[in-house]
Amino acid sequence: MSQPYPHLLQPLDLGFTTLKNRVLMGSMHTGLEDKAKDFDKLAAYFAERAKGGVGLMVTGGFSPNMQGWFYPFASKLSSKSEVPRHRTVTDAVHENGGKIALQILHAGRYSYHPLSVSASAHKSPINPFKPFAMSGWGIRRTIAAYARCALLAREAGYDGVEIMGSEGYLINQFTTKQVNRRDDEWGGSVENRCRFPVEIIKAVRRAVGKDFIIVYRLSMLDLVEGGNSWDEVVYQAKAVEDAGVTLLNAGIGWHEARIPTIVTSVPRAAFAFVPQRIRSEVKIPVIATNRINTPQIAEGLLSSGACDMVSMARPLLADPDFVNKAAAGKAETINTCIACNQACLDHTFKAQRATCLVNPRAGYETEIVFKPVAAAKRLAVVGAGPAGLAFACYAAERGHAVTLIDKAAVIGGQFNLAKRVPGKEEFHETLRYFGERLKATGVTLRLDSQATAASLKAEGFDEVVLATGVLPRTPDIVGIDHAKAVSYIDVLDGKVQVGSKVAVIGAGGIGFDVSEFLVHEGESPTLHAEHWYREWGVDATLSARGGLVPKQPTPPAREVFLLQRKDESLGKNLGKTSGWVHRATLKDKRVQMMGGVSYDRIDDAGLHITIKDQPRTLVVDHVVICAGQEPFRALQAPLEAAGVKVHLIGGAHTAGELDAKRAIRQAAELAMVI
Repeated sequence: MSQPYPHLLQPLDLGFTTLKNRVLMGSMHTGLEDKAKDFDKLAAYFAERAKGGVGLMVTGGFSPNMQGWFYPFASKLSSKSEVPRHRTVTDAVHENGGKIALQILHAGRYSYHPLSVSASAHKSPINPFKPFAMSGWGIRRTIAAYARCALLAREAGYDGVEIMGSEGYLINQFTTKQVNRRDDEWGGSVENRCRFPVEIIKAVRRAVGKDFIIVYRLSMLDLVEGGNSWDEVVYQAKAVEDAGVTLLNAGIGWHEARIPTIVTSVPRAAFAFVPQRIRSEVKIPVIATNRINTPQIAEGLLSSGACDMVSMARPLLADPDFVNKAAAGKAETINTCIACNQACLDHTFKAQRATCLVNPRAGYETEIVFKPVAAAKRLAVVGAGPAGLAFACYAAERGHAVTLIDKAAVIGGQFNLAKRVPGKEEFHETLRYFGERLKATGVTLRLDSQATAASLKAEGFDEVVLATGVLPRTPDIVGIDHAKAVSYIDVLDGKVQVGSKVAVIGAGGIGFDVSEFLVHEGESPTLHAEHWYREWGVDATLSARGGLVPKQPTPPAREVFLLQRKDESLGKNLGKTSGWVHRATLKDKRVQMMGGVSYDRIDDAGLHITIKDQPRTLVVDHVVICAGQEPFRALQAPLEAAGVKVHLIGGAHTAGELDAKRAIRQAAELAMVI
């Protein structure tokens, strides 16, 4: 049989070593890097992905010195005493047939401590600490620290290093005028601004020798005001190539950029045009990155000549066996990354251990383990939403006889609503994955079936897991039963044809989703890259400095008012790394967001409210209710009364903004011990 993804699975000869395929697992900081006691867990995390077939993996960032720490006592490699713990990681990777590089990352002005340094004393908008401008001596000392870190990495058994020169970290701060205000040999002209990375790479190459991989993460598209022009990017690419780089990895956007680069609403491979352009300027292999989450997308990029390798970071959190499944022609069984950021980046930026919404074992490989059961039980799972699906598959994998029951005609629960929201199309992939898992694990699936306490008792199940989800909360508002008042479920399901003027009550995650659904008409911008570029102001011609041009958002399909009772900014509790994207989208669509609202009544005139003691009538066609949820546990009491052991997971356990991350993790934890 012919190879299903010949370009993706083709070896890459680097001269002194060969990578077994074109997949690079991009750097992700998990939090396990920060404490010596966690390196056994870090080793298990990487070993599982090496076993899964990845060609080259890159660790989370390790600072070459204390000044470059993300925060005090964060990950660092600058002393021989730190080498042995890294051997645990590299040995585990090599034993499983993989290769691994250590990322060297100096955070510069992104360092969250008062001793941070940068090219100039220019504060970042996302950090309260103003950095000190580095002296000439400090620069030379930092260059030496990079070289020492790389040498220690080699001693620790790493196959290479990745030097982080993008995303707005220290090296990027030197290479752009946006931060670098120096007038000495390290600032001013592009040659001077690029001297810092060039000297770092030369020093690293001298320290590690010729037979060691050096990946350079080049900021190819800064997406910030004052970012580099394309000519300056090309100059830097050629300069670092000449200095001794082995592979050139694409970096897209700074952390402070106001254009999303990896959230789920970004089109797949939206930024592949950038490494494709740089590839014609250099001789070394170029790596494409950002929103590449299926083997089909990766194969298309490689076969078209857009790149020589693809970097997939979060997709390998979601499924460590991604490469092996692709090689076996079983892409449909891949647990696809949905780019939600909820358990990975959101955790990282809150100093929590990173994991994955769709794969709670990620980062917990030694703690969440599904061992075969000693005695199989007959288990009924009621509700085929995310929690029920996950539990059914995990429990069946262990050897239990599992029957999954749902009154709907399809699996997915409220994921079937979420996938209709523009920018959340990836939820289709999760439901496809679970459909395959149900078949593979032998779960008995009963759809269009109403479970009752009597029927469950009569069938003699040993235990019942209720994953029955939530019911929308009905707020106490005069006129709540008026025809204008409709549920978000009926809106997303298409049961209500919403008018041209709409008020949305409740500004949590569902309220934001419904508002995005209402202001868009036709196909989502996520499905059309050119449309998305215009919406966000991305220059796909690479003519504008930093890749920025004015936004050209399409007019909203409806006039929308988004309201909440709390007198605070709307969307305050949305995801740390994606909430700003939702807020910006609604602002661009001219959604009127109001906090501190009292709801007086709904009638033929519309929605009557009071804000700051001032009454107001919103003349709207519909009022969409997104005012929270209540757990749906109707079967619990009668089952327990009948002597059946019952477990609650997901929304049935806790109703809180339809938290799929918590629901799937609860499912895994219960399946592990039941």
